[in-house]
Amino acid sequence: MKHVDIYADVACRGNPGRGGWGAILVYGSREKELSGGEALTTNNRMELMAAIAGMSALREPCEIVLTSDSKYLVDAINKGWLASWKKNGWRKADKSAVLNVELWQKIDSLLEIHDVSFVWVHGHTGHPYNERCDALATAFADKFKE
Repeated sequence: MKHVDIYADVACRGNPGRGGWGAILVYGSREKELSGGEALTTNNRMELMAAIAGMSALREPCEIVLTSDSKYLVDAINKGWLASWKKNGWRKADKSAVLNVELWQKIDSLLEIHDVSFVWVHGHTGHPYNERCDALATAFADKFKE
């Protein structure tokens, strides 16, 4: 199985507001930059979209280390929240509906294809890939008119 590192970050101009995401895939010495966004979105939606875009760009099952500064994304996987939400009919512990459920379901389906480890990194502390992803996300968010 090929090993790919994925780095992801987002930017939102308001929450909700204009949003962008950036992802960088690293395979050996090759890198691929991806970005996207929405005119009216939330930070959390963009965090999920960055991860989805990165994993979806792969053409075959891979071993992935996905690095993000999003506790929302990383904790949902590493602390077992996603598995619990799925088991409980996409309801949280307090019985309320999971927000962004369609995006979580897409992530769940991608996790069935790929072997993914999620790593949290402190944002805006000089991590080179996190900073590059932030620049990609910010540039995309700024494409939308206020």
